Amino acid sequence: MHCTPKPTALPLPPTAPLLLLAGLLLTGATAPASAASDPPLSDIVITATRIAMPAFDVPASITSVAGPDLREDNLGINLAESMSSVPGLLVRNQYDYAQDQQVSIRGVGAGSAFGVRGVRIYQDGIPQSGPDGQGQVSEFNFGSAERVEVLEGPFSALYGNSSGGVIQIFTADGRAPGTVRFDLGFGSFGAVRAGVDANDAVGKLRYNLDFTHFSWQGFRPQQRARSESFNGKASYALDADTSLTFVGNVLSRPDSQDAQGLTAAALAADPNQTAATALAFNTRKTLDQEEGGLILQHSLTDHQQLRLMGYYGQRAVLQFLSIPVGAQFAPASSGGVIDLHRDFGGADVRWSLKTDLAGHAFTWVVGSSYDTQNELRRGYNNFLGGTLGIEGALRRNENDIARDFDQYTQASFALSRRWSVMAGLRHSEVKIITRDHFITPGNGNDSGGVTYTASTPVAGVLYKPWHWLHLYAAFGQGFRTPISSELAYRPDGGPGLNLALRPARSNNGEIGAKLRIGRRLSADVAAFDTHTNDEITVVSSFGGRTTYENAGRTRRSGAQASLDYRFMPLWRLRLAYTYVDAIYIDAFHTCAAVVCVHPTKLVPAGNRLPGVPREDAYAKIAWGAPLGWHASLSGQYLGAIAANQINNAYASAYAVFNATGGYRTTFGAQRLELFVRVNNLLNRHYVAAVIVDQSSGAYYEPAPGLNLLAGVTLTLR
Repeated sequence: MHCTPKPTALPLPPTAPLLLLAGLLLTGATAPASAASDPPLSDIVITATRIAMPAFDVPASITSVAGPDLREDNLGINLAESMSSVPGLLVRNQYDYAQDQQVSIRGVGAGSAFGVRGVRIYQDGIPQSGPDGQGQVSEFNFGSAERVEVLEGPFSALYGNSSGGVIQIFTADGRAPGTVRFDLGFGSFGAVRAGVDANDAVGKLRYNLDFTHFSWQGFRPQQRARSESFNGKASYALDADTSLTFVGNVLSRPDSQDAQGLTAAALAADPNQTAATALAFNTRKTLDQEEGGLILQHSLTDHQQLRLMGYYGQRAVLQFLSIPVGAQFAPASSGGVIDLHRDFGGADVRWSLKTDLAGHAFTWVVGSSYDTQNELRRGYNNFLGGTLGIEGALRRNENDIARDFDQYTQASFALSRRWSVMAGLRHSEVKIITRDHFITPGNGNDSGGVTYTASTPVAGVLYKPWHWLHLYAAFGQGFRTPISSELAYRPDGGPGLNLALRPARSNNGEIGAKLRIGRRLSADVAAFDTHTNDEITVVSSFGGRTTYENAGRTRRSGAQASLDYRFMPLWRLRLAYTYVDAIYIDAFHTCAAVVCVHPTKLVPAGNRLPGVPREDAYAKIAWGAPLGWHASLSGQYLGAIAANQINNAYASAYAVFNATGGYRTTFGAQRLELFVRVNNLLNRHYVAAVIVDQSSGAYYEPAPGLNLLAGVTLTLR
């Protein structure tokens, strides 16, 4: 049912976005003058330029999703709930809170087995990705969010290592008059969400504080989870030119159970079952993280600003895996329990200029950043005597240290009324060090270190043939270093780091068009191409020990388009489409056995990269005014996904539909909102996420069938 042969036909041609653009151009060309003269849609963004600018005037693919859209008629817990309308971005909810969501941009990051790899994550300008490039989105708090920005394409390389794209969440500033918002939601499978958000502006102080509780029992055994999240932002105006902002967040997820993936046979037999090994070992994960940062902004002149940012945090993870007991008897085994404690922090200093040069707008940013993390990682057996799922003997004890020191600059200049250019350069130095404290017979000293450096230039040009249509092109280079866990083991089983592993380096190109007609219609279309050398891929994976190699060249090319159209007084249509052809250009060999000195299993040239669907289409039609009744119907189609490098297992394509309805009203200064949501209207069985290159063949994380959600929000002013 979900393990299909390699697809040979595409439901939609890769030219579909270009056909959409042609229709949009005709719409724009025949638009009435009154519509064309309306003020443009508000799309001020920061991530692409580090200076507030309209996305319409930036030669890059960047999308902003507003906070109300993130929270509208859903739980507001996962990024996957509200980001389907962003073309090029794929966020897959594993329905497993012991694992983070799977995030990829234009196919980059889809091969990550855990966490987010290949995409940089930021919260209020503070990195949520480590110096080695691995990050998480689990800390995102949507209750206090003003917006989420997604930057795709070449300009994301200006954020350094592992920048196949950038996702940044911004906390809303406190505003007067102050409000207190209470949220309560209930759903199928014991889902409960409760939150309170308070924000205000009092004199020189602005603040926004949010606390969110979430719990659920799951639709499969061994899925129970609970989390508490706090996010706060407070800004104080020291004087007319200087402000100090504190941001802090705390996340606690105790004993989130892990139902794990299913094999194709198990999925076909019963998609709601749980792997027997997950039950036997009581697989679960406890996560605690605290982080705080200070941002000082000072206007040197009317045109110059200095920004200083510093942050520090701690992260603790205790995770029980289902590694077979027999595999842990090997002398080099790390056991089946991961116990890590991470201290991390860093700083960023930035000078920016926004002025006119020769009568045309000019911006310039120069900055430097330093980030460091020191992770004490211990491993234990997941058994003691005959009892499974408890902490046993110590099997791993090391410090994994990662640091980066980067310098960057970027500038934009309006050459004329119709032409503008933007360019930048970032130099990165990334150090990864391991200090092994567990050295025994058969498990040698794995200490070592390596330093990677790269300079990544990028440039783009924007042309404005009409005030409602902007065309652009951009090109840049990027790189991704191995993360600490990819360096941890050598494919030949010997001691020491896998120092033969090289960074993946890429050449990225993009051309696109942006259309804005008043406040009613916005559309974006882009074609992109990314060629990567030394792609980092899995060689072998068994017993919790995964090794990696460089697989030669890969290509990710395709096109994407989006449309946001407000028609008639109460209707809104949103469409998004992405086509990605992600393949290995070079053939290579991987291991047929657990450990091998010379890999023998052929991965042919032209095979698809695992985890990347060729097509992703989204549509939503909504009806309603700010007050009164409202309703919406949405659907998403996702193409078949290869589950491994050799392409002999696939997750089937699927289409899923959701519907919402609700009522909004006010009484005095207060506001009340009610909603009901039906997910998976047609009760389809489909794969929510794919665990790529899983050695056991348990690739598939199933999604729930038809399920309900209802909620109420009360806002007091």
